[in-house]
Amino acid sequence: MNKEEIEKMIFELLKKIAPETDPDQLSPHETIRESLNIDSYDFLQFIVALDEKLKIEIPEEDYGKISTLGTLTDYLINKQVRES
Repeated sequence: MNKEEIEKMIFELLKKIAPETDPDQLSPHETIRESLNIDSYDFLQFIVALDEKLKIEIPEEDYGKISTLGTLTDYLINKQVRES
């Protein structure tokens, strides 16, 4: 998947987790949880959905590395490369 495809998938999953939000408006440097006002449980559901959708594992110790749209996108791109 390329960056645009990953971002589209991120937005779709965020919309399912927090339907009242507008994730398309996230800038690459905004913190996802704060900007969309989602709690830690919803964020965990989002991470699990990413794991399942991409068939990768995001370890808990990496959660702090994926707090913004930009860092999450880069992380997923790098993770795909390493696991393929």
